[in-house]
Amino acid sequence: MTKPRLRFAPSPTGYLHIGGVRTALFNWLWARKTGGTFVLRIEDTDRERSTVENEQVILREMRWLGLEWDEGPEQGGAHGPYRQMERLELYREFAEKLVTSGAAYRCYATKEELEQAREALRLSDPKAQFRYPGWWRDKGPSDWLSDRPYVVRLRTPQSGHTGWNDLVFGEQRIPNDTIQDVVLVRSDGVPLYNFGCVVDDYTMGITLVGRGRDHMINTPIQLLLYQALGVEPPQFGHLPMMLGKGGEKLSKRHGAVSVGEYREEGFPAVGLLNYLVRFGWSFGDQEVFAMPDLIEKFDWSRTSRADGKFDALKLSAIAFEHMKSPALIDDEAYVVALRSALARYGTVDERKLHAVLPTIRPRAKTFAEAAESVDWLFSDAPNYDEKSKEKFLLGDKAKTLAPLLEFLAAAPNFVAAELEPAVKAWSEANGYGLGDVAQPARVALTGRTFSPGLFDVMELLGREVTLGRLEAAIRLR
Repeated sequence: MTKPRLRFAPSPTGYLHIGGVRTALFNWLWARKTGGTFVLRIEDTDRERSTVENEQVILREMRWLGLEWDEGPEQGGAHGPYRQMERLELYREFAEKLVTSGAAYRCYATKEELEQAREALRLSDPKAQFRYPGWWRDKGPSDWLSDRPYVVRLRTPQSGHTGWNDLVFGEQRIPNDTIQDVVLVRSDGVPLYNFGCVVDDYTMGITLVGRGRDHMINTPIQLLLYQALGVEPPQFGHLPMMLGKGGEKLSKRHGAVSVGEYREEGFPAVGLLNYLVRFGWSFGDQEVFAMPDLIEKFDWSRTSRADGKFDALKLSAIAFEHMKSPALIDDEAYVVALRSALARYGTVDERKLHAVLPTIRPRAKTFAEAAESVDWLFSDAPNYDEKSKEKFLLGDKAKTLAPLLEFLAAAPNFVAAELEPAVKAWSEANGYGLGDVAQPARVALTGRTFSPGLFDVMELLGREVTLGRLEAAIRLR
């Protein structure tokens, strides 16, 4: 049996939307589970809004998510080019085949003529939906106008039905008389969505098209095109929609919808993907998945037809589960992501990052939070939390800092294993409770009341930095 070939075909007209990522994810999962091929194709026919910069954003975000493609831009493959504007000659050839076979025809109707017909219909029946009147449907080469540009339209059957067995929504049947003679290629030779999509999917050998339910309106047209070309269509699976809280289309007013925003906010990529897969797919009551587990369990038969509402709190909760668990994000991957979040400090010591992981993993909900919680380790001075500063560094609470500084300056070995028993013994000998010493010192060294163990902090900072920060805190009194 031929292994599946699936694709994701974004338009480089803006940021990469999380709804598009959900579509890409389903296709990617099936390709990985079956040993198939995942193709990335760029649909850049909107020449006014498509930019190279936007394409680079898409490629960057796809790589950040870990959704690597087997064929496509910067990867190559046997079915390229993978940008539609580089395939115009191919569309022209297929359009001519359809016109020659009678499945399509040249239409020389002008924009002005169509607008007049549309206005006449509006005046006679304001509620009617305009359909192309078919002026050129029954005309042939002898009627063609050599001095006027034309579009190519599909000669849609006027009777019967077009149907398919959708992987998610089951049997679908659409009356052909509800489908008008759509434009396939504009007068400038650029294909419209349905025609470019079919030519690309056919020539790239795509065997399964997974996409949002909003594309179901296009499927009958595309099936008619496959029929007109005399080739076998792919399978189709349409995914339920991602909606806003009120059931409307998901947009920026519901929170971040750009993948780049989540990356910049420090969300773990695998956590975001875990949340997105639950829009339309489930595996019993299981909520949290490692990626290998998700690949193993994914199947189209578990896809739901019900639309879902975006929940930012649920996303954060799922992401936090990944942040906390070494089984979901191992320590090496965590350190790599954390190092990136700390890029403003230049090269950071990974040994120190590994040392503080046990303390920050249970608390940090994003890598941005994790970076903030360890910035004391790499900054020139701690960024004091104001409440902690007021509580522990101002007034009598800080009275132990000066004698502690004097004691630490004389410590023979500045390592946690020796500092801890020495400071405890010194505290008892001087009548101090350990809390009276530890919390002011912790805030003086890190700027906050929670951190790795105090003596681990001292060892990580080293004698010189530790003493310098204690001196700076003492001056605050």
